[in-house]
Amino acid sequence: MFMKILAPLDLTEPELTKIGIDEGVALAKVSRGSLRLLYVQFFLPAAYADYVPTNFGEQLRLATEQRLAEVADQIDYTPERVSTAVRFGAIYPEVLAEANEWAADLIVLGSHQPSMARYLIGSNASMIVRHAKCSVLVVRR
Repeated sequence: MFMKILAPLDLTEPELTKIGIDEGVALAKVSRGSLRLLYVQFFLPAAYADYVPTNFGEQLRLATEQRLAEVADQIDYTPERVSTAVRFGAIYPEVLAEANEWAADLIVLGSHQPSMARYLIGSNASMIVRHAKCSVLVVRR
């Protein structure tokens, strides 16, 4: 049974987000485990630092936490067993770091169908699958 399920989300891809969450919730319900929703926000390149407010990073974090809270509120599962996290950086290393720090025993994520372009340039899902220390479930449409 999976007791700690990490569900990385792409808030710009609502369909993939829903697929990953639905599968994560279903598995969490079976085991009565915990579900953590994770969003990884990219860093703004330093070249843009002069063009944004000094507290831009904090504003971005707060807005992202609010969006994640809204997604979490819509989940049909015990609220005490659902948590959220926001990390800044590159997607797959941050997902792996969160999985390790939170001691997840499963990462469940929605992913696009594989294509030649993704094969040649790689994808975050494939990197997570290759390097995760826990089980990974990739859910497709």
